[in-house]
Amino acid sequence: MKPTLLALAVVLVSAVSFAQTPGARFYVAPNGDDSASGVNPAADAAPQDGPLATLDGTRAAVRRLIETTGLPQGGVEVLVRGGVYPVNAAVRFEAADAGRADAPVVYRAVPGETVILSGGRTVGGFVPVSDPDALARLVPDAAPHVLQADLRAAGITEYGAADDGTLQVYFRGRPMTLSRWPDEGFVKIAGLVEKDGHQIHGIPGSTTGKFHYEEDRPARWTKERDAWLHGYWFWDWSDQRKKIAAILPESKTIELTPPYHTYGYRVGQWYYAFNLLCELDRPGEWFVDREKGLLFFWPPDTPGEGDVMVSKADTAAVFADASHVTLRGLVFEGFRGTVVSVSGGAGVRVSGCTFRNGSGGAVSAEGGAGHTVAGCDIHGMGRNGIRLSGGDRTTLTPAGHAAENNHIWDYGRWSRMYQTAISLDGVGNRALRNLIHDAPHMAVGFGGNDHLIEGNEIHRVCLESNDAGAIYAGRNWTMRGNVIRGNYLHDIQGFENKGCVGVYLDDMFASADIVGNLFVRVTAAAFIGGGRDCAIENNVFVDCVPAVHVDARALGWAHYHADEWIAEAKEKGTLSGIAYTKPPYSERYPELPRILEEDPKAPHGIRIARNVCSGGKWDRIEEKALPGIVFENNLLEGDPGFVDAAAGDYRLRQDSPALALGITPFDPGKVGLYPSEDRPAAP
Repeated sequence: MKPTLLALAVVLVSAVSFAQTPGARFYVAPNGDDSASGVNPAADAAPQDGPLATLDGTRAAVRRLIETTGLPQGGVEVLVRGGVYPVNAAVRFEAADAGRADAPVVYRAVPGETVILSGGRTVGGFVPVSDPDALARLVPDAAPHVLQADLRAAGITEYGAADDGTLQVYFRGRPMTLSRWPDEGFVKIAGLVEKDGHQIHGIPGSTTGKFHYEEDRPARWTKERDAWLHGYWFWDWSDQRKKIAAILPESKTIELTPPYHTYGYRVGQWYYAFNLLCELDRPGEWFVDREKGLLFFWPPDTPGEGDVMVSKADTAAVFADASHVTLRGLVFEGFRGTVVSVSGGAGVRVSGCTFRNGSGGAVSAEGGAGHTVAGCDIHGMGRNGIRLSGGDRTTLTPAGHAAENNHIWDYGRWSRMYQTAISLDGVGNRALRNLIHDAPHMAVGFGGNDHLIEGNEIHRVCLESNDAGAIYAGRNWTMRGNVIRGNYLHDIQGFENKGCVGVYLDDMFASADIVGNLFVRVTAAAFIGGGRDCAIENNVFVDCVPAVHVDARALGWAHYHADEWIAEAKEKGTLSGIAYTKPPYSERYPELPRILEEDPKAPHGIRIARNVCSGGKWDRIEEKALPGIVFENNLLEGDPGFVDAAAGDYRLRQDSPALALGITPFDPGKVGLYPSEDRPAAP
């Protein structure tokens, strides 16, 4: 059977050294055959024993081995040589494909060779624009530079909707831009058409998506059949893409298609227009006519064979109750959805891989135990990086998933808000020593219990939002035992440098310990939004305004959240569905069962101790929160004794007065990426 899914490649055993000798090896090559056994690297002597042709064919061969003779001692290894291999459909790994902890099944690239698993398809046949309708809509200055190609000829017939972001275009490995105006940044709502008295927290707006604009530009969009706006219509952390229903140039009015945005619209909020052929006016922009299947593109350079790729396949691999299977050293690109999806099982490992130029997320693990994403590079993703969810919140049984030593940047390219580099949910998961930067919103989001976020370097995130946190959790009294320790957060200032948050415990979240971190040039570095039983200890704050924030919002504007929780506790004996007065919660978190007895809306049990603050501003504490806070041994004045602050070395000298207060020095050697088997050389 000739290749139909994924052509992989062959490697001679003598050419490569491996750390562990497997009990069996399989070989796959682009010139292989899935009817072969796959036990030999070449088919010259015995074609029937030559390499296999596809990843799914190899998975089937491994399963036959396990079912007939059992999993061999040392496990199974599948070897892959460099090349680009198109993926048409996800390979599905199940329990029958599993290894053991001492005998894993490993699919790996040959060290030093690049194996690209592509969910995209190259598009060629570009010619000058001849479509009459397109020529009429293109601006004269752009028309000579724009080319068109037939996507159907490349086998691409499903285009998605303009607002879902699944179809994306890449040129020589770089994401291109769906036609938009303005080309960079935003314009703002000039006025509201229907002033219906709508307001939130006293801020006026309108529930109706009809507003005035100042610029003359929208008048040229009236002939566009599928024009959209992407805006932050009321809050800068809640964006939405809405189709334009009508443009009225005489009154400079835009009407959006219902249903309207949940929070409404207000003057001064920002938006841009996209998916307009008439705004395809600079190199790197593109537009798809979905009715005709035509791609219009102004390439940055003359396109050659293979230069233009369009996303097509959804997913590369699905693990459903599979255990102890590893993907190592592979490159994934051009997928529309989550590239690797894991559910159930145990010990699935994605290591040393690269995920780039995708419309969705990189890796998702839900349920199961001990799944790991380590040493990977993740960038250019339309949505998120790594999602880890697992463990039992009723029994507080940990899942033990981990994201470690990954470099994640330029994510959230399409879905801008609440897309994280790493998210942790459930119980007992970890984000360890990752490097995260350049994103519109959060770096790490977490919810649940007993998570560890440690040794990560995070910078230049929350670039398109202000009421946002680089590390964020919110709105629960039972999600306790979380530790945020030894991280380095720097240069996090928010949209238009108006300020955001470093570690954001939002809306009465309880609880987390913010311990031993270094914050440099971060607004509202450690933020407790009315929560309880939190600690801010042993941190170093440099030029943060403020370093520490604590408020008592549940005693004021946010009381309604706490009112609901208190009512549930009195009526049902639970908080957020958790039997909080009974084991294991009553034993693990002894403060929790007493919560209704201790003024539950007030932020009690907060400890702020042994911190160093240099420059900036120390605190912003709401007066009503002060009774619930203990301050102890914080160094707030004088020279803290940094080794070389001007050079960014914030280690403490031996004569630092902070040491006498019991402050443990921050160790930069335990932060960020490090060389490992998964990542041979840290960038």
